[in-house]
Amino acid sequence: VQLQASGGGLVQAGGSRRLSCVASGRTFSLYDMGWFRQAPGKERELAATINWSGNIAKYSDSVKGRFTISRDNARNTAYLQMNSLRPEDTAVYYCAAKLPSQELYDRWGQGTQVTVSS
Repeated sequence: VQLQASGGGLVQAGGSRRLSCVASGRTFSLYDMGWFRQAPGKERELAATINWSGNIAKYSDSVKGRFTISRDNARNTAYLQMNSLRPEDTAVYYCAAKLPSQELYDRWGQGTQVTVSS
């Protein structure tokens, strides 16, 4: 599966943004999906994950209650709805995929920049 992330941009603090990750191929529904982010000078961190069927979602403490991960397997697309954005959410956001049997994410999209202005 190949991934293409989009939806980044400049947003004011308190605003919202929705990221999309479109997957190629017909096996998207087999993969767990994750959204990661990397802020300048910091390591990449996991923001949210969703399992292959879409019924289990998990969040990092830093985004819990503000971000929502979802997926539409019929459209081969995963989403990250980001609300109540803060300047510290500024980062390059990456979508990633892995098979449920794998521990690590091994398929990555190219990243999309989200900048939150104060």
